[in-house]
Amino acid sequence: MALTRPDFPVAHCVSCRHRHALRPLLLVLAGCVGLLATHPVRADAALNGNVAMVSDYVFRGLTQTWGQPALQGGAGIHADGFDAGFWGSSVNARSYPGGGDELDLYASYGRDFGDGFNWRAGLYGYLYPGANLDHAGLPAQSLDTAEVNAALGWRWFTLQYNRALTDYFGAGRAAGFQGASRGTSYLQLDARFALGPAWTLALHVGHTHYTTTLAAPLSDGARNPSYSDYGITVLRQLDAHWSLGASLIHATNAAYYRATASYLDASNMLDVGGTRGIVTLQGSF
Repeated sequence: MALTRPDFPVAHCVSCRHRHALRPLLLVLAGCVGLLATHPVRADAALNGNVAMVSDYVFRGLTQTWGQPALQGGAGIHADGFDAGFWGSSVNARSYPGGGDELDLYASYGRDFGDGFNWRAGLYGYLYPGANLDHAGLPAQSLDTAEVNAALGWRWFTLQYNRALTDYFGAGRAAGFQGASRGTSYLQLDARFALGPAWTLALHVGHTHYTTTLAAPLSDGARNPSYSDYGITVLRQLDAHWSLGASLIHATNAAYYRATASYLDASNMLDVGGTRGIVTLQGSF
């Protein structure tokens, strides 16, 4: 069990003042990844890499690519309970003004403790190079986000709690919220079942709880961005390295998300939540 990017991939709007709080964490994460590159690889260390093509990059129930395809990939190392690495994806400037890429850094530590139980805790940083709300005519505000997370697993099931150490993907006063969104949390339960030698069924449910709401309601009265998301994925292992997956994902709170305006053009709106079907071709090495 590794605390990496979730199998079921918010693109809502960390202010400049919070970037100073984020920097130490990112330095820690970057240092962990850097150590992997500069120190000799232990004999018991496992290196891994992955690359994927997805028809739509959906994270926590919401599209990050405005419904368009994305290229993704990453690499990491596991040694004696320690995991560290990086992961990246293309994103859409309509949700990340001035940017087009996401780069994640992560580090975690975990152990098995018998009878199928295991635990893991870690840090996760989301970076969006070049993206800032000032590209949309709003006060300067980065969308970079840092989270702490902890997970408990038992056989097929994993329960994970994620909590933002910064504003949550930029949600703050500059983006029209009543206040800061630090402390926003995401609770998720995932399950994976082998259906045979080449088939896997993955189930997911998650809930995002914001610590703030919009200062002014949307046209239909919605102010609270908190929502739940659900997903089901069927995976087919094609060979030793490649797999093909089909996912059906649904996000609630349609009143808030069904008419999300692009940061680049307020008249360009999209239901970034709702129900979405996704196809993924992934290679692992």
